[in-house]
Amino acid sequence: MTDLSAFPVTRRWPATRPDVLQLYSLTTPNGVKVSIMLEETGLPYEAHYVDFGTNDQMSAAFLSLNPNNKIPAILDPNGPDGAPMPLWESGAILIYLAEKTGMFLPAGAARHQVLQWLMFQMGGLGPMFGQVGFFHHFAGKEIEDLRPKARYAGEAARLLRVLDGQLAGGGWVTGDYSIADIAIGPWLRTLRDYYKAGEIVGWGDLRNVPAYLDRFLARPAVQRGLAIPARPG
Repeated sequence: MTDLSAFPVTRRWPATRPDVLQLYSLTTPNGVKVSIMLEETGLPYEAHYVDFGTNDQMSAAFLSLNPNNKIPAILDPNGPDGAPMPLWESGAILIYLAEKTGMFLPAGAARHQVLQWLMFQMGGLGPMFGQVGFFHHFAGKEIEDLRPKARYAGEAARLLRVLDGQLAGGGWVTGDYSIADIAIGPWLRTLRDYYKAGEIVGWGDLRNVPAYLDRFLARPAVQRGLAIPARPG
């Protein structure tokens, strides 16, 4: 049996199947990127719920895996050269899993196109949509100064128009379904359905993004991944 005892995170979240990949996460838009990817690839894994309500992410056990105290993070007992592989940052994990399985990240020039749009999500859609969520849906909505909300809503709307243009031909962001779609889809869903910010970012004026999101959400692996990890109990 694989021995993961050298990793303190496994003492807080014991591995019942230490021979498979361990996922430490929540069902946030960043978290479900990895659970969706794992469901899409069929790679065996075990999911562990990191409870932000009890500050699990600040525990010494979790910080031993990710010093940046963010989810998702993984511990792959079957990493490169057979050694266990701890890894954090959702984009880095998507690339790692794509290379490990040979799925959803093509070779050659197409690879760089996928990575380009993955970085578009990591550096643009995610941060801007997150700020829209704060100022429109969470505590920031109580701030009387409307300029921050307008600033982030305007930038989110611009980024959506960029994506809308890329999707003019239908299908997926770079042609074939890829880790770029797995990264982008959850954030679109959160913006529209959880933050309920469609009206302030011009969702109704988009020609291609709404149908793209519907295609993404219709995938069985996406539907499964969106609910992982389940809250204990």
